[in-house]
Amino acid sequence: MQCGLLGRKLGHSYSPAIHAQLGDYSYALYEKEPEELEDFLRRGAFHGLNVTTPYKKAVVPYCAALSETAQLLQSVNTLVRRPDGTLYGANTDYDGFAYLLHRSGVDVAGKKALVLGSGGASVTVCAVLKKMGAQPIVISRSGENNYENLSRHKDAQLLVNTTPVGMYPNNGAAAVDLTLFPRLAVVYDLIYNPARTALLLQAEALGIPAYSGLAMLVAQARRSSELFQDTSIGENVLVSIQRTLRCQMENIVLIGMPGCGKSTVAAQLGAMLGRKVWDSDAILAEKTHMSIPEIFASEGEAGFRRRETEVLAQLGKCSGIILATGGGCVTRLENYPLVRQNGIVVWLQRPLERLSTEGRPLSTQQGLQELDRQRKPLYERFAHCTVENYRTPADTAQAVKESFYEICGY
Repeated sequence: MQCGLLGRKLGHSYSPAIHAQLGDYSYALYEKEPEELEDFLRRGAFHGLNVTTPYKKAVVPYCAALSETAQLLQSVNTLVRRPDGTLYGANTDYDGFAYLLHRSGVDVAGKKALVLGSGGASVTVCAVLKKMGAQPIVISRSGENNYENLSRHKDAQLLVNTTPVGMYPNNGAAAVDLTLFPRLAVVYDLIYNPARTALLLQAEALGIPAYSGLAMLVAQARRSSELFQDTSIGENVLVSIQRTLRCQMENIVLIGMPGCGKSTVAAQLGAMLGRKVWDSDAILAEKTHMSIPEIFASEGEAGFRRRETEVLAQLGKCSGIILATGGGCVTRLENYPLVRQNGIVVWLQRPLERLSTEGRPLSTQQGLQELDRQRKPLYERFAHCTVENYRTPADTAQAVKESFYEICGY
């Protein structure tokens, strides 16, 4: 059975990896230009398709029948070729968002919900919210409720971002400032790459429960797969796929004092997990054609930190890598979202008497005791967990791996 994803520009997609765990069928990516769409839908050798931007509405006229939600929304993201050759269209994004709300455990009934964006995803989200008794209000660039008059919605209790603002590769942007809404009880961002958008990281900082679109992505895929195979797939499979995906997508970011063994442990982890390993200091030295002490001597600490942030901004967008950072990356708070957006941050700890100071300007100038005093609260803020590095590199790497899997719920 041949299935796949239909879109115009697909780039990297997690859909093949998800569907590989949902059923025994082939799953391909079909990039089609608008002028190719009709011929592909009528003559393409596929049994089932997921449909993404910009074709969710364009495929509707080619469907001989629509599901109730697809009919209501006039938007289709799942196609199934029926035995007579005609196409059946469904909207499993509806199921996906409903599942996301269910998994978050939030009762939305009676709550005022701001829905950012007015595209197809917004229409689907509003339909689900209305069905569950919420009061959705769409925020668009030029509508009655827009980004210039957000102050009229200070009483909003839920917020859902359906826009691409903050999505890879434009990480770091957010459509709104959450401090405008003091009554917010929960934030949903349908983006899943990066794992934690700027919006979700702000929600975290404000103590507001927040959820990415990963659960929605997997749940809509499950419903699509059920339609492809005419079967039922249990929720336990759904949870398992989410955990697996999260483990694959998340970076392992190592922080800690200079000389604590980050680079060595990172290399061990890379070999153990089959992941690419990047060292921010090594990349910085390569880009500048200078050693770290030479950069400090030439540009001072301020110049080094600025360059370090540029490197972390680049590496932080990656997924599924091992990243060893410089010992002082935590001294700039702007680095926090860069390493956390896609990463589980592990603080490697080693007794000060076992730290090497060779080739480390600040360790030599300030002394390890003072450096440790200054940075300890910063490491605590950045880290998801701590791992002591007093055994062999392989033992420490194993401990980091176990902590990583535990945080990912694997």
